[in-house]
Amino acid sequence: MNGHGQSDGPVVPANLPNKAAAAEAGEERGSAKGNADGKTRPGRSAGPGVSSALDRVRQVARQDKEARFTALLHHVTVHRLMLAFDDLKKDAAPGADGVTWRDYEQDLMENLRGLHGRVQSGRYRASPSRRVYIPKADGRLRPLGIAALEDKIVQRAVVEVLNAVYEEDFRGFSYGFRPGRKPHDALDALAAGIYRKRVNWGAPG
Repeated sequence: MNGHGQSDGPVVPANLPNKAAAAEAGEERGSAKGNADGKTRPGRSAGPGVSSALDRVRQVARQDKEARFTALLHHVTVHRLMLAFDDLKKDAAPGADGVTWRDYEQDLMENLRGLHGRVQSGRYRASPSRRVYIPKADGRLRPLGIAALEDKIVQRAVVEVLNAVYEEDFRGFSYGFRPGRKPHDALDALAAGIYRKRVNWGAPG
């Protein structure tokens, strides 16, 4: 669709995005001028006070677009690793290490302290993923790599830290691969734009 003029009002989706960031939920805004004003969602498992250090990272990322973050590893704490563990699917298939969620939970804090020590000292190394094949509708097989449990924990914890930086660079109307946002949320915003705004289309030129 090609519009022949600037939009003249905010776009409001029919439904609020599920689990969307409080500052960006609803997409109610006029012409996009930059990043959203509010804070990025700190993580669905985080409790009060958990993300105060990351909040400072978000503030710097929001206020200084030229800032370069060179020391973020210390934000991967034992507590953040625990939150990442809690976020994992409890019945997921084990990776190449054969360790399940229930197995790891048996001595959780000791396991996480050991993992944290390896991450912070540089001794942590990711394990090869276990390759499985998922049947597709056309009869072909789709390859899928299943990571080891500790690799999943570290990946989630690191993503949470990096999101504190990169989420500040996204505009409010960006939905792809963002925490708490789904394709249906983007469709809601698109539908609101079509129904609530004057949209023209036609051949260019």
